[in-house]
Amino acid sequence: MAVAVITALIAIAVGIWLSYQIHWFPVQASTQAKRTDHLYHVLVIATIPIFVLVVSVILYCVWQFRMKPGEELKDGPPIHGNTRLEVFWTALPTVLLLSMVGYSFVVLAENEKKPAHEIQIGVTGQQFFWSFQYPPSVTGGAELNSYELYLPVNETVHFNMRSKDVIHAFWIPAFRLQEDLVPGITTHYRATPDRIGEYPAVCNLLCGVGHSLMRTTVHVVTPAAFHAWIKSQLSASTASTTTGGASG
Repeated sequence: MAVAVITALIAIAVGIWLSYQIHWFPVQASTQAKRTDHLYHVLVIATIPIFVLVVSVILYCVWQFRMKPGEELKDGPPIHGNTRLEVFWTALPTVLLLSMVGYSFVVLAENEKKPAHEIQIGVTGQQFFWSFQYPPSVTGGAELNSYELYLPVNETVHFNMRSKDVIHAFWIPAFRLQEDLVPGITTHYRATPDRIGEYPAVCNLLCGVGHSLMRTTVHVVTPAAFHAWIKSQLSASTASTTTGGASG
């Protein structure tokens, strides 16, 4: 019995250590990603001991109470249920499960909490590409429609997402955020990018034969670079409109 307990404790320690050593997820690029990954580690720390306990009890019972030669037709001894033990192993998982659900709710609520200031960006999904809408409140001028997604670092973005045809899912793995785009419904989520860089954004629902093409890059840049990009896009859009009008 002592050997089984020691082995179980070692297995728990190794399992928790491996959960931190193996990089399961992409780089963290938002404050929401940090909270989500912390939730993951809390759930791992809570569930690995349960897994090890269950497996240890099963293996111990298989070894200790295994059938011996000549006992093939022999019944086991009649054992009456232990009410105290049954109450314990019902109450403990209930408390543990409610605790994990409660903490998950806290993390979700914190991720969705509206800050004092945020910018609005529209996301439109259609077979088979993404487009992004920057309203005048962001551009400081006319509305901008772009096939590129640029975001300022350390500023909360509220995405307003729509689909023109079928159900899509706007997923930014580095942000640990995903939401479905449902025709006729506007869905939302908030992200606060906190790491400058380029990160993939993909459709995470099979939306047709060109599903694999629904990929784009999220550019997280400094506020100065973000406003410079907005200005350049508006200038290019104005020049294009002027050229088109002259040609007409």
